Amino acid sequence: MIVSNWPMVVLGDVLRRNERWTTLDPDSTYRQVTVRLWGKGVALRGVCRGADIAARQQVEVRAGQFIVSRIDARHGAFGLVPNELDGAVVSGDFPCFDVAADRMLPGFMSWLSRSAPFVDLCRAASEGSTNRVRLKESRLLASRIALPRLDEQRSIVARLDAVSARLKARADAAERQEAELAAMLQQAFARITAGSPRARMADVAPLVRREVPIEPETLYTEIGIRSFFRGMFPRRTMAGAEFTWQSLYRIEAGDVVFSNLMAWERGIALAGEADAGCVGNHRMLTCAADRARLLPGFLFFYFTTREGFSQVEAASPGSIARNKTLSPQGLAAIEVPLPSLDGQQWFDALRLKADAIQSLNAAAAEDAAALMPAMLHQIFVNKTES
Repeated sequence: MIVSNWPMVVLGDVLRRNERWTTLDPDSTYRQVTVRLWGKGVALRGVCRGADIAARQQVEVRAGQFIVSRIDARHGAFGLVPNELDGAVVSGDFPCFDVAADRMLPGFMSWLSRSAPFVDLCRAASEGSTNRVRLKESRLLASRIALPRLDEQRSIVARLDAVSARLKARADAAERQEAELAAMLQQAFARITAGSPRARMADVAPLVRREVPIEPETLYTEIGIRSFFRGMFPRRTMAGAEFTWQSLYRIEAGDVVFSNLMAWERGIALAGEADAGCVGNHRMLTCAADRARLLPGFLFFYFTTREGFSQVEAASPGSIARNKTLSPQGLAAIEVPLPSLDGQQWFDALRLKADAIQSLNAAAAEDAAALMPAMLHQIFVNKTES
């Protein structure tokens, strides 16, 4: 049970500055450390020659030490040095501390540092103008934290470590499952399209423009499309009077929609029931499949395949992102496979089952992402103060 009367200690009494400075040899190679934001941990930045590191004097870190980014401490950039980075180097912008293990377990410090109260301490200990806010080390070390006995720390660390391990195992299993589903769908798609006839988009899924008369006081929800096939989203909802220049076109469920500016970056989506009635501007190329010949889900999946997406790339000429625009004419000329409708229905049933599993995994991942912050809040909130 977590008690509320932990004694308060000065942080500087349990963190001791690492002063292990080393002079780099220009011809030797060194591992450099980076610290990710928001408690995401400490990782390898890269391996390079001493001659390529700007500051010749560097701090040599040890596994289990607590490291902080002066610049991004207010954004949760701190953590324990992992075993694989023992002996790596960092600049003086990353203060590194030995944890006084006779008073505080390194694992406890690791979990404490991921809690909202500790981030608040770092914010309070940082000062400067907009682009020059930096952690004041002395101010942070003068802060006070609530610290339980070592046996209670062990219990807390064991509990949090066990939950974290279970969450990681679940996430790894979901990732493996989704990779297997993706491979299965690719194989099934290849099987039913082998030797199938082809048809131009213009003939089986032409561009449609359902122009919406804009009423000044009517609210319209305009969609956007995320890159990398990550779906459609409501970009903004506003009154017609605020649409000062663009034309608007209605979206219907089953439309396959291409962002003409970002199709080259997989900005392609299949509209669902929740998107029906929303609007897109002229840059959204909306194609409606002839469902007597071609199913929308089957068509969308084709563009996620290497072959299908290569046709989108070929129809999006240009050498830089701003100029790689998918033209309506280029889209209309793309040829897509046209297997039997029975075959498409069989495949689409598989696709929908896979989508349902992915949705369940995504919901579980969202719940899991909220679990650790909730546990940290329960344990550490109201137990740390500046």
